[in-house]
Amino acid sequence: REPKILDHYQEKFRFISVDEYQDTNHAQYILTNQLAAKYRNLCVIGDSDQSIYSFRGANIGNILNFEKDYPEAKTVLLEQNYRSTKNILHAAHSIIVKNSKRKEKKLWTQRENGEKIKVTALENEKHEAEFIAKEIQNYLCGHEFKDYRDCAILYRTNAQSRIVEETFLR
Repeated sequence: REPKILDHYQEKFRFISVDEYQDTNHAQYILTNQLAAKYRNLCVIGDSDQSIYSFRGANIGNILNFEKDYPEAKTVLLEQNYRSTKNILHAAHSIIVKNSKRKEKKLWTQRENGEKIKVTALENEKHEAEFIAKEIQNYLCGHEFKDYRDCAILYRTNAQSRIVEETFLR
C-alpha cells in the first residue's frame, strides 16, 4: 500500500460510479472501496437478482452488503418494468423470490398480462432445434402473410447456433 499513490487517485477520482455491481469480484471491491474511502462519493448500480458471474469470481455479497459499507447511501429501487408483460414478471418473481441472498423488491408493469408462458422440456440440443423449427413452421402456417423475417431465435452463446442452422438447412 502506497499512501501517496492512493491519495493521488482518490483526488483524481473523487466521484466513482460502478455499473453491474452485483458482478464485481473481491479485488474490484477492495480497489473501489480504497478509491472511495476519502470522499465516499460512490454510486453503484446493480441488481442482486441478476448476479450471474459467480463462476468468474463475482461476489454477490458486494451488493448485498453495500448499505452496511455505506450506511449514508441512498438506495433507489427501479421496480417498474417497461418491456415485460405481467405474466413474465409474475413467473420471474415466483422463481427469484425463493433465493435467500437478495434484496427484496417486486417488479411491476403497466403492460397487459400478455401471452401465457409455455415451458417445454427437451432431451438435448437436437430436439431443441427441431422444436424451434416446428414452432416457426406452425407460426408461419397460421398467418396469411408468411415471412421468415418475422421470426428470430435468441441464444446465449454462438455455439448454440450450429445445431439450429443445421436443422434449418435440412
